[in-house]
Amino acid sequence: MAVMRVLVLGGTSFIGRRVVERLHERGDQLLVVHRGHHEPQPWVPVEHLRTDRHALADHANTIHAFSADAVIDTCALTEGDVAAVVGVLPDVPTVVLSSQDVYQAYTGMNTNQCESAVPITEDSELRRDRYPHRGSGVEGIPDDYEKLDVERLWLERGAVVLRLPTVYGQHDWQRREDAVLRRIRAGREQMPMGAGNLLWTRAHVEDVATGVLAALDVRAADGTAVNLGELQTVPIRQWLAQIVRAAGAELEFVTVPESALHDELVITSAPAQHLLVSMRRAEELLGWDPGSPERRVAESVQWHLAHPPELPWTAMDTAADEAALARA
Repeated sequence: MAVMRVLVLGGTSFIGRRVVERLHERGDQLLVVHRGHHEPQPWVPVEHLRTDRHALADHANTIHAFSADAVIDTCALTEGDVAAVVGVLPDVPTVVLSSQDVYQAYTGMNTNQCESAVPITEDSELRRDRYPHRGSGVEGIPDDYEKLDVERLWLERGAVVLRLPTVYGQHDWQRREDAVLRRIRAGREQMPMGAGNLLWTRAHVEDVATGVLAALDVRAADGTAVNLGELQTVPIRQWLAQIVRAAGAELEFVTVPESALHDELVITSAPAQHLLVSMRRAEELLGWDPGSPERRVAESVQWHLAHPPELPWTAMDTAADEAALARA
């Protein structure tokens, strides 16, 4: 395959970071546009343009000189994020990272109402409510976060929009396995749990990177939204058990009333809505064939065990768990 010149918006944190590394590994030439806040040190040798994407027009000469064959947008969160760049970037094949929170099923999962049949496909109903994280105060998520707007503007330009599920793996800043791993590190023997039957599609960061490269290399999905994720999804209780096994530990899950679950464990409640997603379009258009979920969980757990977070288990954590377990 010929070397490509790829301009990446974002690309220094978690998913984007792995995409850039994979592109570099195969020999592509890269211009990574980012603010410099999360740049790994040391890292792969790529060309950097350190600027906010909203100031990209000030660097039009640099963008033009790079002469990109393709664009990857890893970090558009709002309509303004897209509007700020589309007039500056070349009209070339483009891959955009979106989220499966665009589906009405996501609203149902958050409101505990059944809103959509599963499996969810790209033709399932999109979310009727707007700005799903407004007022949440979550760091890095603006009040006008809206992937529906991001998708609309990029699809109009013919981009491939990849709708991502819960993504885990190396450098995951959300540390999705840590509900289990922090208890293992603390020597806990029991973990409170709800029914744990939520079916929520996941994906390993390595497989997502493979999907991005596939979307970059084939034109079959241009102008289309495509779901990515594992091909088989186990309920969250079984996923957490996979994490325990991968860590080589023993941790008993004790079922408690849902009212006893504190915030970290609410995800183990019995849901009215699942977010189980079909991968048929990705298989047909991109040749999607991710690694086995259990193997991917083991890879992720080993990385996170070797790179623990700084925050320790506290007496407050112990008290919260003991209070829940007392109601078993």
